[in-house]
Amino acid sequence: MPAVVRISAILVVSLPLIASAQSRQPAPGYSAQPRTQSGTLVITGQQEQAPITRINGHPYVDIESLARITHATVRYVGNQIIFTLPNAMTPNSAQGPSSAESATSQLSGAFLAAEIEALTAIREWRVSLVNAVQYQYPIADTWIAPLRRFADSKMQLAAAAATTEPDQKTLELLRNEFNNMQQESDNLVAMRARVSEIRPDTFDNNPQDQKILACQRALAQVAASKQFQDDPACH
Repeated sequence: MPAVVRISAILVVSLPLIASAQSRQPAPGYSAQPRTQSGTLVITGQQEQAPITRINGHPYVDIESLARITHATVRYVGNQIIFTLPNAMTPNSAQGPSSAESATSQLSGAFLAAEIEALTAIREWRVSLVNAVQYQYPIADTWIAPLRRFADSKMQLAAAAATTEPDQKTLELLRNEFNNMQQESDNLVAMRARVSEIRPDTFDNNPQDQKILACQRALAQVAASKQFQDDPACH
């Protein structure tokens, strides 16, 4: 639940990053089913929409989906999410790309939708693993395999939708994220086969997991801006 919300030119939400504060997520029920959508957020003047999920009777919208439909940018600083609306940018705060540069880096609509779905599937895969470790659930391929297959199916859809050069470049980053997640998942399964339990702090200061999280944030920013942006975390 948000602790602080400040709305002005820049919206700052002081809460753990949804993509990284995985201990707040429900414990894995050994199911790859996505969360139930209970409505749609529509902003006047905007054509795109965002799904609403209800938790304990309260409606929630994913911060990255909100950024996408408002064409905003998102930055992560410690435990804060800094949400900047397009009209909040000043000439001295940032110099955006020229119209020609924007056109050459723009993602196609079909790929953008597929990229968001693939990234969400990878994120849910990681959430389930983190919860299993923190709550000492047995890690077994019987319930990890459906998560992996679901993410892989979304990756294939993204690959099929990648028709432009920016799409292809973003797809390469997405594939690297998938492969890193696959490696982390396999490592945890192998570790669980050797020991009776895995330490709950396994993810703390884990370089590979930090790289996965950093790439997730970078790809979320790509989706929000609808333009290819390279990031070393995804290599």
